[in-house]
Amino acid sequence: MRKTSIIFTVLCLPLLFAGTADAFLGIGQKTETNGMGMEFVQIPAGSFFREINIVNDFNEKLYSPKVIVSKPFFLGKYEVTQEQWMTVMGNNPSSFKGRKNPVESVSWDDVQEFIKRLNAREGTNRYRLPTEAEWELAARGGTDTMFFFMKNPETFEEVARPLGDYAWFLENAGGATHPVGEKKPNPYGLYDIYGNVWEWVQDWYTEKLPTDREITDYRGPAQGSLRVVRGGGWSSLAEYCRSGDRRSNAPVNRDDRMGFRLAFSPE
Repeated sequence: MRKTSIIFTVLCLPLLFAGTADAFLGIGQKTETNGMGMEFVQIPAGSFFREINIVNDFNEKLYSPKVIVSKPFFLGKYEVTQEQWMTVMGNNPSSFKGRKNPVESVSWDDVQEFIKRLNAREGTNRYRLPTEAEWELAARGGTDTMFFFMKNPETFEEVARPLGDYAWFLENAGGATHPVGEKKPNPYGLYDIYGNVWEWVQDWYTEKLPTDREITDYRGPAQGSLRVVRGGGWSSLAEYCRSGDRRSNAPVNRDDRMGFRLAFSPE
């Protein structure tokens, strides 16, 4: 049986973070827990300006066009763990063993099988991967800066110290993943949205994204050879953990840097 709750808070600004996830959640933001104890946070409909160019000159304009996600959705508070994967799949393919560590070394195709089995287990068909646009909206947490916790840096070198409060990445991970939820969350209460493992999303990858002034509910091309991954991982430089960075991998590839978190739309 899944459980729904509403979190009421007074302050939800990143600079006022008080050390708990709930302090980051917006007023009236819903959370839901499924029968396996997997926790989800409702992400409100919204928009962001997509990053179109990162160059040495940080004074150039970095964000355009406007990407709109027209409907709210739920996204996993944490990356899917090895314990959760084992419960559904009966195995643990991960290289860095730990029940609370994110599952990794799973392909996009493997994730689709996990989703199929989880839906059957929960008696639903709602679980899925987030779209690329949904993932980025959630990662930004209502911001339009490169990183949700600071204004745009003049160089990426100045990002590493504050990023360490929120993410496991090259400079602090020690060459491995870590249990989910040990770092501070983003403004929507999502943990490890930067770092730990790269996260598969639903979309096929394309370098030629739409350039319309406004894009609503972008879903990516209808076909392709690579799937999008987002968020950076334990082996990533700080610059690859930013909200707008996009990478790709073949959907059959299993890599100890790749994991995922789940999404679903409200019923």
